[in-house]
Amino acid sequence: MPVAPPLTRGPADQVAVRRTNLGVVLRHLRHGGPSSRAGVAAATGLNKATVSSLVGELVERGLLVERGALHRGTVGRPGQEVALAGGGTAGVGVEVNVGYVAAVVLDLGGRVVHAARTPLDVPRAGVDAALDEAARLVDGACAAAAAAGARPVGATVAVPGLVEQAEGRVAYAPNLRWADVPVLDALDRRLGGSVRRGLPLGVDNEANLAALAEAAVAGPDGAAHLLHLTGEVGVGAGLVVDGRLLRGAAGFGGEVGHMPLDPAGDLCGCGRRGCWETLVGLAALLRAAADPGDPVRDPSLDLEARLALLARRADAGDARTAEALARVGTALGVGASILVNVLNPRLVVLGGYFAALGEHLMPPLLDELRVRVVAPGAGGARVVRSTLGLTAAARGGAQVALDAVLDDPTLVTAPAGSGTVLTLDEEDHR
Repeated sequence: MPVAPPLTRGPADQVAVRRTNLGVVLRHLRHGGPSSRAGVAAATGLNKATVSSLVGELVERGLLVERGALHRGTVGRPGQEVALAGGGTAGVGVEVNVGYVAAVVLDLGGRVVHAARTPLDVPRAGVDAALDEAARLVDGACAAAAAAGARPVGATVAVPGLVEQAEGRVAYAPNLRWADVPVLDALDRRLGGSVRRGLPLGVDNEANLAALAEAAVAGPDGAAHLLHLTGEVGVGAGLVVDGRLLRGAAGFGGEVGHMPLDPAGDLCGCGRRGCWETLVGLAALLRAAADPGDPVRDPSLDLEARLALLARRADAGDARTAEALARVGTALGVGASILVNVLNPRLVVLGGYFAALGEHLMPPLLDELRVRVVAPGAGGARVVRSTLGLTAAARGGAQVALDAVLDDPTLVTAPAGSGTVLTLDEEDHR
């Protein structure tokens, strides 16, 4: 909502109010779609003159476009349609996971401009090799964005583990075998000073970023109360409650893969026994479905190709594959039922390999939810497979980078030679 300023304001107050209201207009058009200036004013509560001034500035900054007159059946001059100029501004997301490093470029309109993924055994390769590859993909992503006419405004790195965002550090990522890794400083050095290049960096947990990406495409019915389960070697959760990401007191929430479902079970990468991910993580599935030396267990091969091979075997009636998927689907349902009982989400999204093999995992999972969730009809929770594939975390990272522009559109400067004079507007409030 627009900010109501005090009766007396200095220049700094006026700048802050205008910056906030530029973001209000930009976010409204991003989420609500094209509109007239009058429509923006009615929806945001800002007066028409202020909206006209704000829209003019956003157009000059290359963030909005005017696309001609809106059709209407009433008397009077039709309003100009205002819409996002989505292609000129982009965010970069990078994911470092156990079996690959990936990058995505997302423009302001939500379009994927570029995507790349490199198979890499990250635990074996080590921190330096993984970050070398991440830096290479960031450079490639920036080049691809520039070739598409988009300016990258930031990059966010997704890592499966405990992340200290403010310090830019991964405290502990057991499946990567990382501990106390200063990811942002190390990546910044490899990029030759990212801030100097105009590319601020951030780092976050991959399940959190995947949940944000899923919420962006879920629509209003599911986005407000969403549980995203990431299926990789590790298992994590991103939880959106009342439209906000739930991080926990220290930012370490969502480590559901380490729920102790079988205390006498297999040893987990975290050093404990019987964690949920020892039952449903990708490594558990692959061990059950294939012998060592089988292509589906070769980390040098692309993960999507390996999952597609497993799916073909299941479709062909291979007994070992079918039994492994049934076992994992049942264990997935047991753990998911605990989360649904505690959290009561509206939407449960299966991501990572859970989505790729969801046709085979869903029946036993849903059977477990039906018998284990106390509330009738699983408390209204609907289970769906992600449509974002293995790009969800990187897409979420790119989205977070773009959120900085939505919060403060003045981060994007007007093109040189535009002749724009940006002024303070004493009416930039209700």
